[in-house]
Amino acid sequence: MTRVLITGGAGFIGSHVCDVLLSANYRVRVLDNLAPQVHGPQRRRPDYLSPDIELIVGNVCDPIAVDRALRGVDKVLHLASAVGVGQSMYDIASYVQTNELGTAVLLEALSRRPVDRLVVASSMSIYGEGLCRTAGGRLVAPAERTVERLRAGNWELADEDGSILSPVPTPESKQPALSSIYALNKYCQERLCLITGKAYAMPTAALRFFNVYGPRQALSNPYTGVLAIFAARLINGRRPLVFEDGLQRRDFVHVQDVARACRLALESDLSGETFNVGSGQSRNILSVACDLADVMGRPELAPELTGKYRAGDIRHCFADISKSERLLEFVPRVEFGDGLAELAVYLEGQIAGDQVEQATAELTRRGLVA
Repeated sequence: MTRVLITGGAGFIGSHVCDVLLSANYRVRVLDNLAPQVHGPQRRRPDYLSPDIELIVGNVCDPIAVDRALRGVDKVLHLASAVGVGQSMYDIASYVQTNELGTAVLLEALSRRPVDRLVVASSMSIYGEGLCRTAGGRLVAPAERTVERLRAGNWELADEDGSILSPVPTPESKQPALSSIYALNKYCQERLCLITGKAYAMPTAALRFFNVYGPRQALSNPYTGVLAIFAARLINGRRPLVFEDGLQRRDFVHVQDVARACRLALESDLSGETFNVGSGQSRNILSVACDLADVMGRPELAPELTGKYRAGDIRHCFADISKSERLLEFVPRVEFGDGLAELAVYLEGQIAGDQVEQATAELTRRGLVA
């Protein structure tokens, strides 16, 4: 039986990948440090992690733990990462250590013990602003919004003469535009893996995840996915906080689809490629907050528009998944409405520590919200 190592595999996405691989008769080993921000202060093995999973509790920055985790492994899925744009803008050393040094430690170990396949989790954040079209029909990569425009509440993307740009699906060919420490980290992870894979003849691919949602996401982590953050507010009887005017557009992809994409990438023989993993659809954040409140039975908790922006945030980005469909045969299966309904069932009876206001206050204190 093929053995797969998943770094960060006890977390939200990793645990779903574990389930998919176990059902396909893989042997699965997980290396995870059970970070308190995700798993709570007790750092216990999560109940949702199958007993058939071999769990090694250790840090990806620890060469001894990584070497132990790689013994007898055929394939590696590298998910271990500190996640969140906002926190990355002030917890800089920690993010660089976990995301970049941790990846380097893993790759040094793999240079001595190459595997049959390496897949690394990248992020849509590396694109910065997504691809857009001008009024004249020309495709452009938008410039980063200026602080002056943002402070004036001019949220939309515009070209040089001030004309508003229309967002379109973003393909893998768009050049990176790194607007946060987290985005830089993810691009470094991606390039480190692709460069090392090529040098050591180790087939490697990078998956650029868009906004992943679904059961098991850490509800008490104020820097996790936006749907989990909204859910934590709603569980506690509070209105979701939405930055800017709420009309920024994102691509929400269900975690089960992401888990399937990971399996497809692990089984592919394509090397040196990057793939978008999204739904191929876009939704504005305001409508998503309202939809979640409805399925949770709290429609009276309408989103609260802050009219503020956070450093590192972008306006629009959603996926062109045609390359993933063509080369990985990845086709999303979970409709957004069905995924939200499933999430609402999972959220019933859950306890969530709502840390959003404290996190926002910390960003504000540091001048990262205005």
